[in-house]
Amino acid sequence: MSDLAISTGTGERAARPVAQIVTAHRQTEGEGLPIRRPFPTNGLADVDPFLMLDEVGPVDWAPGTAMGAPDHPHRGFETISYILSGEKLHEDSSGGVQKLQSGDVQWMTAGAGIVHSEMPTKEFQERGGRIHSFQIWVNLPAADKWAAPGYQFAAADRIPVATSDDGFNTAKIIAGTAFGVDGIVETRTPVVLQDWTVEPEGTAELTVPADHTVALYVFQGSVVTGPDARTVEDGELAILGDGDSVTISSNKNDPEPARLLILGGRPIGEPISRYGPFVMNTKDEIVQAFHDYQSGRMGVIPRS
Repeated sequence: MSDLAISTGTGERAARPVAQIVTAHRQTEGEGLPIRRPFPTNGLADVDPFLMLDEVGPVDWAPGTAMGAPDHPHRGFETISYILSGEKLHEDSSGGVQKLQSGDVQWMTAGAGIVHSEMPTKEFQERGGRIHSFQIWVNLPAADKWAAPGYQFAAADRIPVATSDDGFNTAKIIAGTAFGVDGIVETRTPVVLQDWTVEPEGTAELTVPADHTVALYVFQGSVVTGPDARTVEDGELAILGDGDSVTISSNKNDPEPARLLILGGRPIGEPISRYGPFVMNTKDEIVQAFHDYQSGRMGVIPRS
């Protein structure tokens, strides 16, 4: 678990500047899910150790129209599903079945290989409604790419929520630490993943290990960050530069609360070979992954 933490002291720190701002582009995935994706794109392959960040929706489905991601394989990394609204049913080739609802998190280790599906539940398909969620991919080091597949499930009411002393900042702590409160997800590499709400007049400073990559993705409103007070708007990813602290403040021109994901982690720094649902270290390992999937070695989802 990472040691990203909130600073409560008054000592001088080197605030991380904004090194790059990337605007998420819109596309569809799976059976037609509308997403915003800041990476991977032609201009940004990854934010090591993070491989992908998709904001799914928000989209309102009429009864009988909701779409999802049918059976598909993964190998060599971890997938994170964070549901803001709506629900879906996860099924996988190890026999796992999990219903995810608003506020829930599933952290799945694909490892040596797994086949899974992420589809609307029968109830949601019948009644329709709003889907809004995040799908995040985190790389695994070579030593862990052959780990046994599995997942951690964190129900919404089990995810710690911490509030700053001034009451203007609230964090759902999926992984890492904020305001002295630890997340409950155990990670194979040092990773931070938190959902922050910053109210008008909110401000915070985070101390961050100098060897960590840090990025902020704003999905509602806007925030101000860095020593040069750069504004990061809805749908933008800010990759931060070197330093040992992160400053986050509300945008005084935005009267509504801001929502953002804080992503941090120690870069793995290994060669990456990726194609579709597989992320390995060499092209030969990618070819082997396709062969193993097509020959059934990753299994099939058991359904009656």
